[in-house]
Amino acid sequence: MSLSLASIHVYPIKSLGGYSVAEARLTDRGLEHDRRWMLVDEQGTFVTQRDLPAMACLHCSPQVEGFRVTDIRDGSTVDLPWSLRTGDGQHAVVWNDTVRVEYAHNDVNAWFSKRLARALVLVYMPDSTHRPSEAQYGEGLTSFSDGFPYLIVSQASLDDLNERLPVPIGMERFRPNLVIAGGTPFQEDGWRRIHIGQVRFDLVKPCARCVITTTDQRTGARGKEPLRTLATFRDQRSNVMFGMNAVAELTGRIRIGDPMVLG
Repeated sequence: MSLSLASIHVYPIKSLGGYSVAEARLTDRGLEHDRRWMLVDEQGTFVTQRDLPAMACLHCSPQVEGFRVTDIRDGSTVDLPWSLRTGDGQHAVVWNDTVRVEYAHNDVNAWFSKRLARALVLVYMPDSTHRPSEAQYGEGLTSFSDGFPYLIVSQASLDDLNERLPVPIGMERFRPNLVIAGGTPFQEDGWRRIHIGQVRFDLVKPCARCVITTTDQRTGARGKEPLRTLATFRDQRSNVMFGMNAVAELTGRIRIGDPMVLG
């Protein structure tokens, strides 16, 4: 059985559309540039597509010195740097964690607030902020991801699901970082340690899926699939599972086409 890395996905802003790259550098908290930015409300609490499905219509794309966010509904854009150093530290809340962040400039916040019809602030996680991943599953850091720095899914798993759905969906519904080609559906359930190229990943926890998977990532419209179908054969203690959360070594690079091996 031949397995390899099929695609790599980076999401600069939590819960916005991301982009694919041919290769990526691993950092101490995930893929370089992945989820280092996040939108928060006026109380500093994170917001996602769970609350604002229209966030699905804001897509990020890399530029020379940073990245661009495009509202694909009308083409409006805003450009952002990869990092932010204002020196004006604030705090933000993501799930149960309160972390120190940098606030974006008012004109940027106004753009997002207008696009999403809600008062919002864009925040950045500086290198000095260390947010641990879920400790009971191993030591490590993460950025603004839900709990772990990597999400790994097999293409075979999506292919199997699409055979069961009335209308096929794309992998973007599941927002993975790494997609594996080859093998059998849901093989990742049984993986505990893998190597992609020279980098070791430990798969620590199945990923429980939420309403974001039912959100069309170009229109923001919501339906019942794929959660309705997944619940018929992927339910574990009232959670629907798809993909595996993972942690990794702190250094290295990975590239599309790198072989994946177990152990």
